[in-house]
Amino acid sequence: MLESVTKLGEGGRIVVPSAFRKALGIQTGDDLIMVLENDELRIMSPRRAIARARALVRRYIPDDVRLSDELLEDRRREAERE
Repeated sequence: MLESVTKLGEGGRIVVPSAFRKALGIQTGDDLIMVLENDELRIMSPRRAIARARALVRRYIPDDVRLSDELLEDRRREAERE
């Protein structure tokens, strides 16, 4: 686990230490997602946020089901009804 202490800078800026940037695979100018939850500020890369969302959804979907295939099949059935 990485841990660091930093100060809140001018205009509310936070410096993300290089070890953290490297671990997250982020660079200057990259977008970041910030989440405030239970009085904690969490910062993640969009790549990590997507992976987390996929993992949350995947818990409710059987391994042999592809959601994209399900969606396409639903659209085909709707088109046939029209």
